Amino acid sequence: QLRLEESGGGSVQSGESLRLSCAASVSGYNINDYCMGWFRQTPGKEREGVANIDRGVTRFADSVKGRFTISQDKIKRIMYLQMNSLTAEDTAIYYCAATPVPNCSSGARFAPTNYNFWGHGTQVTVSS
Repeated sequence: QLRLEESGGGSVQSGESLRLSCAASVSGYNINDYCMGWFRQTPGKEREGVANIDRGVTRFADSVKGRFTISQDKIKRIMYLQMNSLTAEDTAIYYCAATPVPNCSSGARFAPTNYNFWGHGTQVTVSS
């Protein structure tokens, strides 16, 4: 079983920063066989991919490119999302997710339906 738990959400002002963490607990899985991503969702909208890390290679949605970074400590099994220059448009529930590496091919890495494991989410609220 692969379990994911997010933390680090909160309320900030526009222009400020937050760092989200995603802790993975695994039983019977090799965490290195998975690519991981961050997604976000606001009421009435579909869940959208924000950032992805696959065997050390990182990719970002255009909406966050240059402002967000994703990193991973495989020893501690923690993935991070550093969010800088936040705006009100970044307000959402943020989820971390994992999927076997083959599911992270181009065109699929930001598709929520390709991810098998999800955390429960953490709220990020940015006030303008």
